Amino acid sequence: MLPVVIIQSKMADLLGSILSSMEKPPTVGDKESRRKAREQAARIKKMQEDEKKKKAEFRKRMEKEVSEFIQDTKQQKRKYNPMGKIERSILHDVAEVAGLASFSFGEDEESRYVMIFKKEFAPSDDELEAYRKGEEWDPQKAEYRRRLKEQAALEEEEAACKTQKRAASPSSNYRDKYSHLIGTSSAKDAAHTLEANQAYGMVPVANKRDTRSIEQAMNEIRAKKRQKTGDEDTGAGSTSTS
Repeated sequence: MLPVVIIQSKMADLLGSILSSMEKPPTVGDKESRRKAREQAARIKKMQEDEKKKKAEFRKRMEKEVSEFIQDTKQQKRKYNPMGKIERSILHDVAEVAGLASFSFGEDEESRYVMIFKKEFAPSDDELEAYRKGEEWDPQKAEYRRRLKEQAALEEEEAACKTQKRAASPSSNYRDKYSHLIGTSSAKDAAHTLEANQAYGMVPVANKRDTRSIEQAMNEIRAKKRQKTGDEDTGAGSTSTS
């Protein structure tokens, strides 16, 4: 038999190993940390539930307002007060489901607001631009500005046409240019018989055509030759006489 001392020593070792393998009981500090963690998780869950409830209530209220807006034949558009990003998103979704057009305006996140429009009264580009600039939309002023733009475009087009006409007109007038030589009335008559020639200037039309017959032309050539021969003979006879 083993001595009693040895048996007691082994039992003590076995009990020690068992105790060491067991979890230590939580201290006062651990209990407080776990309690705080449970409370925080409960608060987060409650906040999430409250947020979900608020979203549902807001959507229900927007659906009611949008429905009233659609039924009101006097209203064409509606402007809402500034709201957060989540609320704007919900309102855009409600408007889309209802078949309305919706837009957000405002530069700062805190000042962003939503406007909804009935489809038949959807805003024009000019109207949207006015809202983006923070201006009130005035149809009469917009129509006045539109007319001014059209008038400016028309005047610009007329100015371009006048410039082209001036470039195509001759730099001088035939009647004014030669009136000191042939007189005012003659210049007017002559001006009707001229055609512009870019290569040679202003030339009478009659001078461009030879209206003589072949026989008349040959007779004139022969006459010029006889006259020339006679002039030469006369000159030679005068020389020999002297």
